[in-house]
Amino acid sequence: MDGLEFRLLGPVGVWDAGRRLGPATAQQRTVLAMLLLEAGRPVPVTRLVSALWGAESPESARNAVQGHVSRLRRLLAPYEEAELVTTAHGYCLTVARDRIDLFRFRELVRAAGNAGGESGAGLGSGAGGESGAGFDSGAERAVGLLRAALALWQGTAPLADVAGGWLPDVVVPGIEEERLTALERRLALDLRRGRHQEAAAELTTLVGEHPLRERLVSLLMTALLRCDRRTEALAVFRRVRRGFAEELGIEPGEELQRLHQAILAGRDTMTAPAGVVAVPRHLPPDTELFTAREQELAALDRLTLPAPDSTATHAMAPCVITGTGGVGKTTLAVHWAHRVSDRFPDGQLYVNLQGYGPTHIARPPGEAVRLFLDALRVPSELVGATLEAQVGLYRSLLAERRMLILLDNALDSDQVRPLLPNAPGCLALITSRAELTGLVAAEGARTLSLGLFSPEQSRLLLTRRLGVDKVDAEPRAVDDIVSRCAGLPLALAIVAARAQTRPSFPLKALISGLDNAEGEGNAGPRGDGGLDVFDGGDASTNMRTVLSWSYRALTPDAARLFRLRGLLPAPEISTAAAASLAGIPVRQAHHLLTELTRASLAVERTPGRYGQHDLLRAYAEELTRLHDSEAERHEALHRLLDHYLHSACLGDRLLDLYHRVPLTPAPPRPGVVVARITDRAQSEAWFGREHRTLLAAIRHAARLGFDRHAWQLAGACWGFLSQEGRSDDQAAVHHIALEAATRQDDPAAQAHAHVGLAQALIRLGQDATSEAHLRAALDLFGGQNDAVGQAICLIYRSVIEDRRGQYDEGLRLSDQALRLCRAAGDRAGEGRVLNNIGWFHAQLGAYGEALRRCQEALAIHREIDDLPGESATLDSLGHIHHLLGQYEQAITYYRRSLAWRRGGKRALGARTLRRLGEAQLAAGRLREGRSTLQRALALTAELAPGDADALRTRLAALSDPID
Repeated sequence: MDGLEFRLLGPVGVWDAGRRLGPATAQQRTVLAMLLLEAGRPVPVTRLVSALWGAESPESARNAVQGHVSRLRRLLAPYEEAELVTTAHGYCLTVARDRIDLFRFRELVRAAGNAGGESGAGLGSGAGGESGAGFDSGAERAVGLLRAALALWQGTAPLADVAGGWLPDVVVPGIEEERLTALERRLALDLRRGRHQEAAAELTTLVGEHPLRERLVSLLMTALLRCDRRTEALAVFRRVRRGFAEELGIEPGEELQRLHQAILAGRDTMTAPAGVVAVPRHLPPDTELFTAREQELAALDRLTLPAPDSTATHAMAPCVITGTGGVGKTTLAVHWAHRVSDRFPDGQLYVNLQGYGPTHIARPPGEAVRLFLDALRVPSELVGATLEAQVGLYRSLLAERRMLILLDNALDSDQVRPLLPNAPGCLALITSRAELTGLVAAEGARTLSLGLFSPEQSRLLLTRRLGVDKVDAEPRAVDDIVSRCAGLPLALAIVAARAQTRPSFPLKALISGLDNAEGEGNAGPRGDGGLDVFDGGDASTNMRTVLSWSYRALTPDAARLFRLRGLLPAPEISTAAAASLAGIPVRQAHHLLTELTRASLAVERTPGRYGQHDLLRAYAEELTRLHDSEAERHEALHRLLDHYLHSACLGDRLLDLYHRVPLTPAPPRPGVVVARITDRAQSEAWFGREHRTLLAAIRHAARLGFDRHAWQLAGACWGFLSQEGRSDDQAAVHHIALEAATRQDDPAAQAHAHVGLAQALIRLGQDATSEAHLRAALDLFGGQNDAVGQAICLIYRSVIEDRRGQYDEGLRLSDQALRLCRAAGDRAGEGRVLNNIGWFHAQLGAYGEALRRCQEALAIHREIDDLPGESATLDSLGHIHHLLGQYEQAITYYRRSLAWRRGGKRALGARTLRRLGEAQLAAGRLREGRSTLQRALALTAELAPGDADALRTRLAALSDPID
């Protein structure tokens, strides 16, 4: 191959024009191999760590993986053919698969299968000794393709020089099996071509290497017979029979037994067992009410079918549909299988593997194979006693067929692996709650993760089942059902079934049982109420029972973490938070969360963050109330709230804030893990990831009596919510904080809650209510002799007066605030108030005094390195120059102000953007000014909707629209 080439079939590495480029170490080769096996798809860091070190990985494992990836990236950097990138889900090596020898090998083998002519029977492969008898051009092409495929192997051992035990133990056996299977197919074709002598010589060596591989033995016996070496063929059988007895204690399989009898009888043809011509149609019935999933159906088509204009060979690797219980995996698989049944004219096989069910006793692979052999009408006397013999017969019968095998409800990869067909015309479609990563790595399986229904899809399902009139008659009840069913198709179907069996009941009445799920602590010992409405009358349609099948498969530690996760009604949780919740090390929490993810009881939405839908959380809450004591639940929730509080306080101290709520939280409980936050960027990123969970934690803390956590968490979140302009959230949590501080009879906490609430209400345009809160806070701060707190109240009151156009009153309030700041030695506050004083002088026309005061403020901000204060003062200076008619100077100041925002304080940035736009308009830059105002409107509407109407009016009045 020209250009870059990647090899796995032997020593692992990167080659260019026949020259090996690297990698230099075995660990780097392991990382490269893992990335190549998943070429074009992200490989999680956890999987790379497991491949290198197994379960006992060192603390430095992640850093080591990063180092290996960096070296690989440098190795590949000069080449356009490959790109190694970091994604949200791990590392991804993007390279054309025809540059990877393993994938070229597989494509050639599949092409050979489709070229035609391979026979699964040894003695039935042509008339004795006549070279090429019955051999057509398709079979000739198949031989050439197989030879080309096998020539890609550099020796016999794939992945020959990697580190770690996972690849050699898990992946290599499957790849080696592919080589031997291809070799057997090529040798069978050689026999059909009459190349008996050459085949016999090659097969003698191979059988010596694999003395118990029955297919090779069968081919060798056939070759020897065709060479008129009947005695030697019988001797091979005796030797192999003795090996089976000594090493395995069993007889050879049925195929070899029949071949032995045929040779003894002097027959030179093999006939298929009578009756083995069935065309089974074993799929469960399709549902006429199948709803949505158009994208998933299209994805299955892409994963399993060739493109219409493709000339490449169709590759049908196993396909796995994964997802949580009740999400509709089986429904989707059965519907798709019916839809494409014409592509599999030789039949469809189906088995429920019972990986997750009432007894939690999975169906053994041997039992499933025997069901398939029965479906194929194989007489019982021809079915061998061992699983190996049964699997061999099953695969032999499928060798020349085009069949779909639907393996439903699988427990793990080991249960599925013996049931996979070994034929190019057959497809295995698998459903499982587990991820079956072993099949992906070893068998090249493709996966489709089935997600929850969207609200629109949920309404469509209800409409399909209940009718348009019923759904349109109660739109609020339908919205309620959609919300509470959390997008889970089974839950929606159960509620719809209840409605169909009670046609006279309004929909609202049918879901009244869900109301009990909202009141924390109202559930009885069985959690009565929350999930009772989702009971369809049997185990498979009882939501609680269906979820229990996944729960019972967990290890005890993972089950405990799953239960405790139900204590906080939050959308997702981080690894550190989960560790705090359970009181365990982060590393152990990571392993348990991975187990929950593989069991589809959690979803890793972004690296290190795990979510679950509402019904799973409700089920977890039921379980924790049933199995965990009240003291244990209280302690677990205390640890979790400590995690959020101490992490938020740490992050808050790293933000550029003038006013910060003084917080002295109690020391964290033992077992609490505090987030690692070391700078402003990390703080903003942490708050950005956690803010929805923090809001839920504040509400939950107040609801369950953790009042100190509630108001302190709100105080710690104030800075982030304020600078990001999340005014609705800020108002909501400070309402809660005020109530919690009042219950605790803490005047200082009440005062800060009043101020936080007032600031949010100002941005929401509720000035009168905001002023009432500021007056209450002023009195409380006065009672505490808190001069800085009083100054803050006066500053925000001056903002309200500015909005009202009462500039004299705003200046008076600012002068009072300045005296308080100077008395308290608050230099940051002094700078902020001087800027406000300059602003009010400008509004009153005293431009010289305005410039003097703002320059004083600017000097203080620079003295104490107060970048946000400097940015605000630059904005004021821009405004003053604008009023003076010095528009270009104003534009310069505004742009410098925006540059200091550093990605944060978007609400203040919206204000400066508006003023910059006005200055551009005044300077004659009409198109530029209008564009800036449009950006300002978009940001203002999002962050300070109370100020947006005036800006909309201003834009509407402009007569020079942008083309």
